[in-house]
Amino acid sequence: MGRGNETDFTDFTLLGFFLEFRHITALVSIVLLIFTAAFTGNTLLIMLIWLDSRLHTPMYVLLSQLSLMDLTLTSSIVPKMAANFFSGWRNISFLACGTQIFFSLSVAIAECILITLMCFDRYVAICSPLRYSVIISHRVCLQMAAMSWAGGALTSLGHTVFTLHFHICSPREIPHFFCEVMAVLRIVCEDISAYEKAVVVTSILVLLLPLSLILSSYALIFLAVLRMNSPEGRNKALATCSSHLCVVGLYFGPGMFIYMRPGAAKTPKLNQGLFLFGTVLTPLLNPLAYSLRNKEVLSALKKLMRRCHSSK
Repeated sequence: MGRGNETDFTDFTLLGFFLEFRHITALVSIVLLIFTAAFTGNTLLIMLIWLDSRLHTPMYVLLSQLSLMDLTLTSSIVPKMAANFFSGWRNISFLACGTQIFFSLSVAIAECILITLMCFDRYVAICSPLRYSVIISHRVCLQMAAMSWAGGALTSLGHTVFTLHFHICSPREIPHFFCEVMAVLRIVCEDISAYEKAVVVTSILVLLLPLSLILSSYALIFLAVLRMNSPEGRNKALATCSSHLCVVGLYFGPGMFIYMRPGAAKTPKLNQGLFLFGTVLTPLLNPLAYSLRNKEVLSALKKLMRRCHSSK
C-alpha cells in the first residue's frame, strides 16, 4: 500500500463548524477572542493564587487546579480548530485525534470530580469550621487534586482506546470541529449499542452521582448558613457558595445534555453548540464567577497591579 493510501486510511477529516452557517469567519474570530480572554483570565487567576500567600488555602488551591483544567481543555481544542479553518487543512491524524479525545475527555471528567470535591470543601468549611483545618489539610487538598486528574485520565483512557478500536466508515469525516467521542461514534460501521450503554453508565457515575452529592451538600450548607448569627459571615458564605453553584451549572449542564440525552450522537449541530459553550465560554466565565464577587481575589489583583506599577 502506498504512502498516500495509508495516510488517507488513517487520517480523519474534521468538517468543522456548522456547515450552513454563513458568517463562519466572524464566528471563528469571536471564538478566538473569547479563547484569548479565557486563557488570560485563567492564567491570571492561577498567578494570583500562587503569588499571594493569603490565597494559599485549600479552596483557592483547588480553584487554581480548576483554572488549569480549563486552560488544558480549551488549549487542546481551539488552536487546532482555528488553524484548520484558516489554513483550509481539515485533516487530523489518527494519533492526533486520539490525543484530542483523551485530553478533552479526561479534563472534562476531572473537572466534574474536582467540582464535587470543592463542594465538600465548602461543606466542611461552613458546617464544621472548627474542624476544617484538620479535615481539609494541605495534604488532603493535594490528594483531592491528584484524585481528580487521575480519575479523569484513567476513565478517559478506557473510552479513548475503546472508541478508536471500532471500524470507521469511509470517508472518515467527523461532523465536529474537534475529535470528540460522540462525533466519532457517528461514523462507526459497527453495532455500538453495548458501548452506548457503557457511556450512559459512565455519565451517571461522572455527572449524575456527583451532581446529586453536590445538591445534597448545598441543602445542608444553606440550612447551616441560615442559622448563622453574623450577617457578615452569612453574606460571605452565600457569595462563595453562589459562585460555586454557578460553576456547577456551567460544567454539569452541557455535559448532561450531551452524554445523557437519548440519541445525542444523532444531533451534531446541537452538540457542536454545547461543546462550543463548554470549551470556550465556560473557561471564560469560571474566573469571572470567582473573582468579581470575591474580595480576596480582587484584593490580590489590586496588590499585583500596585506591585507592577511601582516596579516601572
